[in-house]
Amino acid sequence: MKNETNKCHKYEEVKIEGTEQKTQNNISTKDIEAFEKLNIKSDSQSFSKALSNSGDLWVISCWNVNGLRIVLAKDHLQKYIEDRKPDILCLIETKLAEDNITESKANWIPEGYFAYWNCCKIKKGYSGTMIISKYKPLSVKYDLGIKKHDLEGRIITAEFEKFYLVTCYAPNSGDKLINLSYRTEEWDPDFRIYLNELKKQKHVILCGDLNCSYQEIDIHTPTKNLNNAGFTLQERNNFSKLLESGFVDTFRHFYPEEKKFSFFSLRFNCREENKGWRLDYFLVDKEAVPAIKDSLINDQVYGSDHLPIELIFDPKFNNVFDKRKLI
Repeated sequence: MKNETNKCHKYEEVKIEGTEQKTQNNISTKDIEAFEKLNIKSDSQSFSKALSNSGDLWVISCWNVNGLRIVLAKDHLQKYIEDRKPDILCLIETKLAEDNITESKANWIPEGYFAYWNCCKIKKGYSGTMIISKYKPLSVKYDLGIKKHDLEGRIITAEFEKFYLVTCYAPNSGDKLINLSYRTEEWDPDFRIYLNELKKQKHVILCGDLNCSYQEIDIHTPTKNLNNAGFTLQERNNFSKLLESGFVDTFRHFYPEEKKFSFFSLRFNCREENKGWRLDYFLVDKEAVPAIKDSLINDQVYGSDHLPIELIFDPKFNNVFDKRKLI
């Protein structure tokens, strides 16, 4: 996979020294069957923590931090990493400019992680994505390779042995739906094509703020929001097309009837009153589903208007169809 570079990516790979690195080749699966036999749903945070710390499974966390420097200043992100110890952490809406990168790198990235940034190229303090990982990817690509979509630092794709990890901050359709046609007629179709091309090669894990509440269960007042960005029929129909092309919403796979949100407006006590939207997702190709052990929305964490989401999975995709055999 071609590694796209520009000045916003000059710090795209930073390994913070000091801890022993894990390797994909020494991942075992001795605990997976034991956890499966427990047959316990991980709405219990203690169980999910035990599951993720088994040593054989990986945890990918994804969090729209709504400004990286703000959550760092209040130690919210540092505490989250210390508690969850994710194998890979994807950050959305970092709002970093190029001249912020060195400062951020020095102040908080744990020892032993590789770090990759994609920043907005046209406006400071806007958009931006980031990945830090205990495992060095085989390759890293920034953006889609389509100029009109590549100006705001919305995508990073990291390639690992058995899968691509794509972290994404999807464009918002905007107040009065000013960006709805761009979002639904240009971005969504091109992004769907991109994901499906990746899916032909390896498994795909997509995470991020996709700026769409797909079903009525994913939003607290569906009837009042039919004409608001994130819940229009056009956006939801495109989400359906993505799923129909061979992807699975992992949270809804495990919890088909649970009404749980990942975004709450900071106004009007929305979080306290559980008036929110589910905008943040882990999607995987349908062949990869047997490797996914749980998909969580972590409602114990504060610091942003979004909650972290977490995927627990077998990185070796044991007993899962190997796409590479078709190549």
